[in-house]
Amino acid sequence: MSNPNKPAATQPTEPATAGELGGYEIVVCVTGGIAAFKTAMLVSHLTQLGCGVTVAMTRNARRFVGDVTFHALTGRPVHQSMWRRSAAGEMDHLTLSKRADLVLVAPATANIIGKLVGGIADDLVSTLLLGADSPVMLAPAMNTRMWQHPAVQRNVAQLRADGVQLVGPDEGRLACGTVGPGRMCEPDVLLDALREQLRRSPPRRTS
Repeated sequence: MSNPNKPAATQPTEPATAGELGGYEIVVCVTGGIAAFKTAMLVSHLTQLGCGVTVAMTRNARRFVGDVTFHALTGRPVHQSMWRRSAAGEMDHLTLSKRADLVLVAPATANIIGKLVGGIADDLVSTLLLGADSPVMLAPAMNTRMWQHPAVQRNVAQLRADGVQLVGPDEGRLACGTVGPGRMCEPDVLLDALREQLRRSPPRRTS
């Protein structure tokens, strides 16, 4: 009997080439999980392919990876507060996704998944997701028991019904020592999923 929690195998894609994502814009939302170090690797790959990447982080995310890391990788300010406004008076939680071709949440914790399903907006990332003006993709990452909890599985099913794309999680050894589902997908797997999604439409700024 197949495991319903195990992600379906993806079709291999052609090797990425430098500059192939030029013109595309992605907002990467980082939440509080140890897998955030993989997100830094993914952001590095995306920028090398010419993609414009803007990062938004929760307070807990900054306990795992500093905002300086993402600033260095993207060459852009890292957004952390929903109260910040630009000189033109724009509000980050609305303007960031409006300019993006895709919003990725990686890692997507049980907490942010629950907030999105419940319509809770109490920080920049959760508010940005509710106001997203572009497709949303989640890369779940959490302890196996948390992933298998009925509440989380109900939330995941609701997100899928709402049209949110989830990539993963994978099975393997987790930071807590548990072996099972809950491990965030590797950067190359997420990169393939992002490329496939982005290629469905031309970049917004040229369409």
